[in-house]
Amino acid sequence: MTDAPATAPALDDLLADAPTNWGKWGPDDEIGCLNYLGPEQVLAAVRLVRSGKVFTLQRLIGDPKGDPVWPGRSPAERTQILDESTWDSPDAPQYPGGLHYADDKINAFLQGSTQYDGLGHVWYGGKIWNGYDARTTIGGLDKASVEPIAQRGVVGRAVLLDMARFRGKETLDKGETFSHEDLLECAKAQGVEIQKRDILILRTNFLSLFHQQGEAFYEGFNEPGLVYSPELVQWFQDMEIPNLVTDTIANEVTTDPNTGVALVLHNALMRNLGVTLTEIADLEQLAADCAEDGQYAFLYVAAPLKVAKGSGSPVNPVVIK
Repeated sequence: MTDAPATAPALDDLLADAPTNWGKWGPDDEIGCLNYLGPEQVLAAVRLVRSGKVFTLQRLIGDPKGDPVWPGRSPAERTQILDESTWDSPDAPQYPGGLHYADDKINAFLQGSTQYDGLGHVWYGGKIWNGYDARTTIGGLDKASVEPIAQRGVVGRAVLLDMARFRGKETLDKGETFSHEDLLECAKAQGVEIQKRDILILRTNFLSLFHQQGEAFYEGFNEPGLVYSPELVQWFQDMEIPNLVTDTIANEVTTDPNTGVALVLHNALMRNLGVTLTEIADLEQLAADCAEDGQYAFLYVAAPLKVAKGSGSPVNPVVIK
């Protein structure tokens, strides 16, 4: 690892020779590498179900301990509109038979909880996924929003790579990095093989520090995660990885230690290759069970909310073992 330069290079220059899947699935494609997940992948994943154990991966919205979000975003706010006290008022609505009910609403960033990114969520050089003009994002994503992903759904074979356990840590450290070679070593240690078209689920347990540290968690904010290299991007391309799922807010080391560029892999993987990113997953129960039974490959099913023009959407992924 080298010291990052004082001035970060432009993504146009850094990724000038990076592989791209633009046009691979036609000029109108909006789901990218999810095209790799066809009936064959679904049926192969279903055959992994052995015990019928079910795990949900969404973090609780409105957690009393607080909701970790990207700096600058506010956590979701749930507001009670109607409850039993509503009917204490003489002006309360009256329904035949004496019906009372509760009602509430939520005000939240669409990417303020466990969520899927639309492929048009990030960009550089005036172009989003598949070469669409970045100005198609004005007022909402007309192209490569989360809606096509939500309409399609995500089903396939997933592999948990427990990097925290692999490195013998409760949680990975701030800014700690790992490569695709580390993922392969982790898989080997777990006795599982990463296969082509696998959904990758990476555990760092870093967000447990949010509940321990509170607002101090955001001081010098730099999450652990995958670190950019041309070799890593090519590996994702060769392995035809459709979906990367992590338990961190931004799925990669926040600031690349070698270049000083922020969120390089969002661009190299999502904007260029069409790899779908899923963030802020709760992997603790799943990881504990995998460590106990040794089954690190399983059926993964997810469908974000169908939000027109949304850059992202909450999701509650389901793992079945």
